[in-house]
Amino acid sequence: MASKRPAEESPSSSGQPPTKKPATLFEHYKMGSIYSLEELDLKVLVFQNRKLSERIEQRKKVENELRKRIEQLENRQRTDDAVLMIVNRYWNQLDEDVRVLLQRLDAETADETETKNESNETTSFLTLLSTWDKQELEQRLGQRVEFSKRAIGKLLQAFDRLLQRNEKMHQAIADRLEKQEALLESVDAAATDKEADATEGSGDKAKTEEAGENDTEKKEEGEKENGETEEKKKEEEKEKEKEKVKELEDVVKGELSDLRREARQLHNLVTQLHQQHHEHTLKISELQDKVTAAETESAELKNKVDDMDYEANKAAEKIDRLERLLTEKSQKLQYYTETGTTVTIEGGKSVTGLTRAKLDEILSDLEENRELATNRLMELEKLTADHQEALKEIEKLKMDLQHLPESVILETTEYKCLQSQFSVLYNESMQIRTQLEDSRNQLQLNKNTHLRQIEHMEIEELEGQKRLRTEMIQAEDNYAQMRKEYEMLRIEFEQAMAANDQNVTINREMRNLIQSLQNHNQQLKMESARHKRRLKETQAEMAKLRQEMATINPSAANQPGTPTTPTAFTSGASTSAGDGISSPDTKEGIAIKDEPHDPLMSPAIKKEEGEGGVKKEEDEDGEGKPRSSGDSELVKELRMQLKKSQDGARELKLLLDMYKSAPKEQRDKVQLMTAEKKARQEMEDIRQQLKKMQETERRDRRKLAEDEALRKIKKMEETIAELQKSLASQKQREEALLNDLEVTGQAFEDMQEQNLRLLQQLREKDDANFKLMSERIKSNQIQKLLKEEKDVLDEQGTQLQAQVEAQNLVVRSLEDKERIMQTSLLTIEKESSLTQQALELHKRKAVESSQTAADLKLHLDKYQAQLKEAQIAVAEKTSALDQEVFKYKRMQEEVAKLQRKLERSQKIEQAGAADEVLLEEIKEYKEQLTCPSCKVNRKDAVLVKCFHVFCLECLRTRYETRQRKCPKCNAGFGANDFHRLYLS
Repeated sequence: MASKRPAEESPSSSGQPPTKKPATLFEHYKMGSIYSLEELDLKVLVFQNRKLSERIEQRKKVENELRKRIEQLENRQRTDDAVLMIVNRYWNQLDEDVRVLLQRLDAETADETETKNESNETTSFLTLLSTWDKQELEQRLGQRVEFSKRAIGKLLQAFDRLLQRNEKMHQAIADRLEKQEALLESVDAAATDKEADATEGSGDKAKTEEAGENDTEKKEEGEKENGETEEKKKEEEKEKEKEKVKELEDVVKGELSDLRREARQLHNLVTQLHQQHHEHTLKISELQDKVTAAETESAELKNKVDDMDYEANKAAEKIDRLERLLTEKSQKLQYYTETGTTVTIEGGKSVTGLTRAKLDEILSDLEENRELATNRLMELEKLTADHQEALKEIEKLKMDLQHLPESVILETTEYKCLQSQFSVLYNESMQIRTQLEDSRNQLQLNKNTHLRQIEHMEIEELEGQKRLRTEMIQAEDNYAQMRKEYEMLRIEFEQAMAANDQNVTINREMRNLIQSLQNHNQQLKMESARHKRRLKETQAEMAKLRQEMATINPSAANQPGTPTTPTAFTSGASTSAGDGISSPDTKEGIAIKDEPHDPLMSPAIKKEEGEGGVKKEEDEDGEGKPRSSGDSELVKELRMQLKKSQDGARELKLLLDMYKSAPKEQRDKVQLMTAEKKARQEMEDIRQQLKKMQETERRDRRKLAEDEALRKIKKMEETIAELQKSLASQKQREEALLNDLEVTGQAFEDMQEQNLRLLQQLREKDDANFKLMSERIKSNQIQKLLKEEKDVLDEQGTQLQAQVEAQNLVVRSLEDKERIMQTSLLTIEKESSLTQQALELHKRKAVESSQTAADLKLHLDKYQAQLKEAQIAVAEKTSALDQEVFKYKRMQEEVAKLQRKLERSQKIEQAGAADEVLLEEIKEYKEQLTCPSCKVNRKDAVLVKCFHVFCLECLRTRYETRQRKCPKCNAGFGANDFHRLYLS
C-alpha cells in the first residue's frame, strides 16, 4: 500500500496553513516464494503467531502498568484509611474527654441517649463508612459534629455555672464580713456616745452647783464608779467575743486550706488517671483499627485465594481440554499422513477473508453435519450389530457349505444373476468414479479462476486507490500553494491599505492643490491662445491697411524702402512671434510628455510666453501708432489683457515664493527618505522573490531528480544575477537622481519633483491596489476551480467505492456459488459412499442367500422351491424394508434441514438477514450473561444478601470505593458478602 508523502515545511508560520501529519504506515511482510497451499498456511500461521506474541507483550506491558497503578491506589487507600482512623480516634478521645469533664463538673449535663448512640458509632468507623452512601455519610457526620458541638457547649455552660457559684460564694462571704464590720462599728459608736454624754452632764452640774452640798458630790462619785465598772465589764465581754470569732476564723481557714490541699491532690490524681485513661483508650482504638484493617485484609485475601483457586481450576481444565485436543489432532494427523490425504485441521489454520455471517453459516452447517454424523453412527452401530449376528450365521452356514462343489455353484441361476448384477454395478461404480473425478477437476478449475479473479480485482482496486491518492495529494498541494499565495496577497493588500490610509489625507490635499493649479494653468493657456489669435488677426488687418495705404498714397511708390522695411519688420516680428508662440508650445508638449501631471511647469512657461508676447506687442504697438490711428483700440484691449496676465504672473510668483520659502535641508531629507523607502521596498520585494525562489528550489529538489534540480538552480542563479543587476541599475538610478536633486537646488524644481513623486506613489499604490484586487479575484476563481475539482474527485471516489462494492458483491455471489458446488459435491460423495455400502450389503446378502439355497438344495430337495420362494420373498421384504427405513431416515433428515431453512428464512424475512438474526440472538444471550453494572464483563459473582449477580470487578471496585450497596436493590454488603459464581 502506498503511503502519503509528508507535507513540506512551511517557511512562514503566521500566514501558512498547518503542516500535514503523515498517514499511518503499515509494515509489509514478505512471505517469499510459495509453492503450495500448505506452505502458505504455515507462513500465515508463523505471521499470526508473531503478531499474537506482539499483542501478548503489549498486553503484558498494559497489565504491568495497571498493576503498578493498583498498587499505588492500594497504598493511597491504606494511607487514607490510616488518616481516617487517626482522625476518628482523636475525635472519639475528644468526645470522651468532654464527657468526663462534664461528669466531673456536672453529672446532669451528659445525655444517656447520646452516649449510647455514639458508643456504637465509634467502635467500627471504617466498616460503617463502607456501608454508608454519600448522603448517609453527610447525615451521620453532621450528627456527630452536632453531638461534639453540644458537648462542648454543655462544658462551657458547666464552666459558667462554676464561675457563677464562685462569684455567689465570694459575694456572700464579702456581705457577711461587711455586716460584721458594720456591727462592730455600731457597737463602738454607741460606747463612745455614752461616755461623751456622761462627761457633758458632769460639766454642767459642776457649773450650776458650784456652791452645792457635799452630799450630792459623794453620790455622783459613787455613780461614776459604778458606771466605769459596768463599762469595763462590757469591754471585756466584747474582747472575749472578738477572740472567739478570731479563733473560729482561724479554725475555718485551717480546714479550708486542708480541703484545698486534698482537692488539689485529688485533682492531680484525677488528671493522672484521665491521662492514663486517654493513653489506654488511644492504644485500644489503634489496636481496634488494626484489627479491623487486618480483618478486611484477611477477607480480601480470602477472596483473592478463591479467585486464584478458580483461575487455577480454569487453567487446569483448559490445559486438559487443550491436551485432549492436541491428542485428537495428533491422531488425526497420523491417520491422514498414513492414508496420504490432506485435511485442514480445526483450529490450526486461521480462516481469513471471511465475514461473521459466513462463519456463522459454516458453523450451522457443521452442527447439522455433526447431527447427521451422530445419526449415521447410530445406524452404523445397528448395522455392526446385525453384521456380527450375520457373521455368526455365516460361520454356521460355512460349515454346511464346505461340502458343496464349485460347479454346482457356478451353474446356478442365482450365481449368474449375481454375476450380471455385479458387472452392472461395477460399471456403474466406475462411471460414478469418473464423474467424481471430473467434478473434482471442475471444482479445482473454478477455485483457480475464482482466485485469479479476486487477485485481478484486488490489483485493480489497489491501482484505483493509488490513482485516487496521487490525485488527492496533487489537489492538496495545489490547495496549499494557492492558500499560501492568497495569504501573501492578503498581507500585502493589508500593508498597502494601511499605507494608503496613512497617506490619504496628504494625497487628498496635494490633489486638490494640483487640480487648482492645473485649472489655473488651463485658464492661462486659453487666454494666451485667444491673445495669439487676436494678435494674428490684428497683424493681418494691419497688413491689409498698409497695402491700402500704399495704394492710396502715391508717394509711397516713390519711396519703396519705407514700406518694405516695416513689412519685413512686421513679418519678422510675426515670424518671431510665431516662433515664440510655437517654441513654448513645443516645450509644453515635451514637458507634458515627460511629466504629464506637472502643474507647476506650465505657469512658468506661460509666464515666459506672456512676457515675450507683451514685449512683441509693445514693439508692434510702438511701430503701429504712427502708422494708423485705428489700431489704438486694439492696443488698449491688448494692454488690458496684458495687465490681467501680469496679475496672474504675480499670483504665480507668490506661490513660487511660498514653495521656495521651505528650507533646502528639509527638501533634501524628504527626497532622501523617499529614495530610501523606494530602495527598501525594492530590497524587500527582491528578498521575497529570493524566498519564493528558495521555496521553489526546495520543492524542486524534493520532487525532481538531480539533473533537473541543477538546471533549475542555474536558471534561478541567472534570475538572481539579473535581479542583482537590476538592483545595481536601480541603485545607480537612485544615485543619479540624488545627484540631479543636489544639482537642481531651485525650490520650484524641488517642489515639482516632490509633486511628481507623490503622484507617482499614488499611481503605484493605485496600480498595486488594482493588481492586488485582480490577484485576489484570480485567487478566488482558482479557489472555486479547486473546490470544483475537489467535488469532482469526491464524486470519483464515491464512484470507485461503488465499483468496489459491486465487485465485492460479485465476489460474494461467486463464493456462494462455490459453496453450493461444494455442498453438491459432498452430497454426491455421500450418495456414492451409500451406494457402495448398499452394493456391498447386496453382495453379502446375495452370497448368503446363494449359500443357504445350496444347503437347502443338498439337504431338502422337496422344500427347495418353497425355500427359494421364501428366501426371495424375505430378501425382497428386507431390502424393501431397509430401503424404506433408509428413505424414512433420509426424509426425516431432509425434513429437519428444511425446517431449519424455513426457520432461517422466516427469521431473515423478519430481521433482514440470517447473520442479523444470529447476531441478535447472540447479543441477547450475551446481554443476559454480561454484568448489568459495567456492561462489559461476564457475570461471575453473587451477593449473598440479595442473590443478585454481577461481575467480580464491579463488586470489588464498589467495595474499594465505599459504594457498598447493591446496584439493583441498594442492599448493603461487606467484604464477606460476595462470592464468585462458577459457571461451567
